[in-house]
Amino acid sequence: MIRKFSLLLSASVAAFAAMPAAAQAPAAAAAPAEDEIVVTGTYTLPNKIDTATGLGLTVQETPQSVSIMTAQRILDQNLISIKDVITNSVGVSANEVDDVRNNFYARGFEIRNTQVDGVPAAWTLSGGNGETSIDVSIYERIEVVRGATGLLSGAGDPSASVNLVRKHADATDLTGYVNASIGSWNTWRVSADVGGALTADGRIRARVVGRYEEGESYIDLQKKKKWVLYGVVDADVTDTTLIRAGISHQDSKPKGATWGALPTFYTDGTTTDLPRSQSTAADWTHWNTTNQNIFATIRQEIGDKWNLTVNYNRLRTTNSSELLYLYGNVDKATGTIEFSNPYKAEGISIQNSFDAQLKGEVSLFGRDHEVVVGALHSVLKRHTDNYVAPFPWATNVPVIGEGGADFPEPTWGTVATRNEQERIEQTGYYGAFRLNVADPFKIILGGRLSSWNQKGFAWTGPSDYGDDNVFIPYVGALYDVTSNHRVYASFTKIFQPQNLYDRNLNLLDPLDGNAYEIGLKSNFFDNALQTSVALFRIEQDNVGQIGEIITTPSGPQQTYVAAQGVTSKGFEIEATGQPLPGWNLNASYSQFKAEDGDGVAANTVQPRKLLKIFTTYDLPGVLTGLTVGGGINFRSKAYSEGLNPVTAAPFRFQQDGYTLVNLMARYAVTEQLQIQGNIENLFDKKYYSQMGFFSQYRYGAPRNFTVSANYKF
Repeated sequence: MIRKFSLLLSASVAAFAAMPAAAQAPAAAAAPAEDEIVVTGTYTLPNKIDTATGLGLTVQETPQSVSIMTAQRILDQNLISIKDVITNSVGVSANEVDDVRNNFYARGFEIRNTQVDGVPAAWTLSGGNGETSIDVSIYERIEVVRGATGLLSGAGDPSASVNLVRKHADATDLTGYVNASIGSWNTWRVSADVGGALTADGRIRARVVGRYEEGESYIDLQKKKKWVLYGVVDADVTDTTLIRAGISHQDSKPKGATWGALPTFYTDGTTTDLPRSQSTAADWTHWNTTNQNIFATIRQEIGDKWNLTVNYNRLRTTNSSELLYLYGNVDKATGTIEFSNPYKAEGISIQNSFDAQLKGEVSLFGRDHEVVVGALHSVLKRHTDNYVAPFPWATNVPVIGEGGADFPEPTWGTVATRNEQERIEQTGYYGAFRLNVADPFKIILGGRLSSWNQKGFAWTGPSDYGDDNVFIPYVGALYDVTSNHRVYASFTKIFQPQNLYDRNLNLLDPLDGNAYEIGLKSNFFDNALQTSVALFRIEQDNVGQIGEIITTPSGPQQTYVAAQGVTSKGFEIEATGQPLPGWNLNASYSQFKAEDGDGVAANTVQPRKLLKIFTTYDLPGVLTGLTVGGGINFRSKAYSEGLNPVTAAPFRFQQDGYTLVNLMARYAVTEQLQIQGNIENLFDKKYYSQMGFFSQYRYGAPRNFTVSANYKF
């Protein structure tokens, strides 16, 4: 495998080196200093980031695959939620479980690591507290580092880590925008972002962001309502001391919310092919969530080369739901489904975390080298209370062909049953050292000592697992082949506790393994266009594979089988930036192969190939002020293996490969006022956005549009 990596890498270096001189930085231009920030395209980021190593390196200096969803890209594609952003990111796929929950994957494995401003967060991206519908209007950008990031995130998950970078109060002059939009299914939203100085000297600054949204859906019964408010104050209390404090709050109230998805089989053993508008919810169902983050930061410069940052974060998420889960097979003649499970619950999750990071430079052997050391301690407490509807629950519920389920709201129990109560404590100490061996050659050595302990109970029994003092090493190296081309390699361990149960309702052991990556990062046109080629190999044990569904006192339970010796290997290619003035581009292709130790394909619900392209162009001449753009998202086939519950014959639920096409156009009426239109799924492709989980499936959104007006000041 390493030999194949070397051959492909050598070919890539040769191909880039052989490109015409026009594609290189102008010969007359001096090479920029290492710490100089150059002007780049609006899809690229010159800033240094902490997501992978904590050393404050640029994308080009980080020895892993890094993709940035910038504010301009979010605006151009009209991306509203974290789910929208992640599913348009390089090498990432998604499965929609239902209206609130989503699972994301990269390189063949689920993404479980989330950071906010580089600090690990308790949000599980697939959680039921609305994490994946968090509005991105409060974030400046989203960073996705693919590969294991246990050095900073505490658990070395081999897929990726998502870092949500908040908007900060940087402006000293009054600046901002207001935005209003309307779109398909009677959806409308209004947004505002305003910031500026609170004092004459500009030392104290504030920023406020808000958004309100209402609308319906392509699925019957569904209505949504959401508001988000964010405020932050930055204060330069001295020339070397920054204090930042803020709060974000989002309230989401979807009505007619589905729990689960559509049934796969009729009672005669044939498969259903239901319309995209079919709902299995009732008109009384709802799934209300709140997401709140209170945070504070102190950053102290120490001399010319060192700084200390201390953060406090309090994450509070809640859900209040009344839901209806329908499952089993459907009678083709009557449109009734076999079983029901009405559900009412109140849940809350609160995480308090403290972290500190010391970063700077040391001089050894006549060269400066970067150092970072840090520590994190967090405690998460969560519980869920269930209000049980009286037994027996209805069977043969009329639903198919209707606007939803004919199921009156139950008279809920008045005494709560606590079905889940957990405490998760995480402590980590980490450090990394970037050795400046020579001008073109850098080595990064690092490691983290991590402890993770979870205690309590959840639904089916005890939820006690974790490990203490697990060491996660990190090694990276970068070499500048030319001023435009840099090769790199990295290695890290994988360790990830997981909350999956086998058929005996025992928790699976933590994921354990190794992750390797080598690649080439290049830049052109004075760094306006950046490209990367990455090859990876991931070796892992205890990988949960979807197993059978069993019946428990609290309802159906999806179980998993731990696969051993799972190996995922593949490559990713990305180009992003401005090939020409006025032309923004992001194009990527990713491919992997994942098998267990017996050569059986693993995690087949994930597509092996992804092609994503999005581009915009500012038209010249008499069309000045008009920007046009569009893109495609291609996914190869994915499938889930199981049994037909009626015939007991083997059954494969497969979504063939498909392509979604999106378009946009924007016109600058004045320098401040812009009108924009977006069309998603232009050709109205009918496709599954989830399949096989609990023997159900879900459709992705049909063709839809949004028209917006944006005024900047």
